[in-house]
Amino acid sequence: MSGREQHFIQNAFDTNWVAPLGPNVDAFEKDLKTFLGNSVYVEAVVSGTAALHLGLILLGVEADDEVLCQSFTFSASANPIRYQGATPVFVDSEPDTWNMSPEYLEEAIRDRIKKGKKPKAIIPVYLYGMPAKMDEIRAIANRYEISILEDAAEALGSAYKGVPCGTFGELAALSFNGNKIITTSGGGALLAKSEENIRKAHFLATQARDAAPHYQHSEIGYNYRMSNIVAGIGRGQMEVLPLRIEQRRKNNQYYRKHLSAIEGLTFQTEPSNDFFSNYWLTSIIIDPEKTGGVKREDVHLAMEEANIESRPLWKPMHLQPVFSSCPYYGEKVSESLFDNGLCLPSGSVLMEDDLSRVVKVIKSLFR
Repeated sequence: MSGREQHFIQNAFDTNWVAPLGPNVDAFEKDLKTFLGNSVYVEAVVSGTAALHLGLILLGVEADDEVLCQSFTFSASANPIRYQGATPVFVDSEPDTWNMSPEYLEEAIRDRIKKGKKPKAIIPVYLYGMPAKMDEIRAIANRYEISILEDAAEALGSAYKGVPCGTFGELAALSFNGNKIITTSGGGALLAKSEENIRKAHFLATQARDAAPHYQHSEIGYNYRMSNIVAGIGRGQMEVLPLRIEQRRKNNQYYRKHLSAIEGLTFQTEPSNDFFSNYWLTSIIIDPEKTGGVKREDVHLAMEEANIESRPLWKPMHLQPVFSSCPYYGEKVSESLFDNGLCLPSGSVLMEDDLSRVVKVIKSLFR
């Protein structure tokens, strides 16, 4: 916490404004808009998943439609597609950023069109804060006239060619879950290039209540609005967002400095100066063919034994039982990343002694 959150929360209590909506929500949305360069409109909601769901509704995704989605991600990227009764079409990653492969994206679009099913939307994900190859993805989206809904849940503060992640597509989703680079304990935001889309999102997120003196509803709505108390936490967090980005990147630099010499251990890395990652999580790949047989799981278990939490990279969606019947385009890039990858402790509160302990455990396996 920044130490300022309680000030904004107390204000909500002092003014007795504890319901959804309110001054803190308005100010939090304004802070986000300012941080992102005033190029988007913002609607604060209860979660990043809710933001993705609203985005799909705004793009007209309905039952039996198809939506192209990065396979290498958390299930929240794909679940809202099912909320709409639509089908996810999963796309493999490319090895540079670990994000959606433009090559397989275009292959998927061509094949779905050939099968009579032009996809309604594209959901690229900025995995662990790393920007995707958005020039290529946008060029493909424009060529086939398919809208982009960015899953920028992990990438607040990341940028591609100086442009903030979350401002490339027609719509985007942010997350402020408890593990993100800033948090409102739970929460998210929908970003839109169009003010009209944000007005519609606001309407849907507040139970789609018609402009009438009584309670009247002509559309199905959702209880997705952020509370004034939770938004107070967000306001305090926004004051330290630049510092949080700096801290996460310093964690990454420390790990690189002390682990890069290990043969067979590599990092998720910005491919060029066009990419700026907040390095929300520092993630590594362990190639047992180059490490003398040391595997990802050996490191994972050694850390667990030392009471240090680490996590395997996301299991691709096309391998998940709940999505096993969905189309998939690609080879085994995401599968290889899942088999060999590990997220290291990356919290903003980590001190050098904490990072040193992680490094010591890892190095002990390679002596």
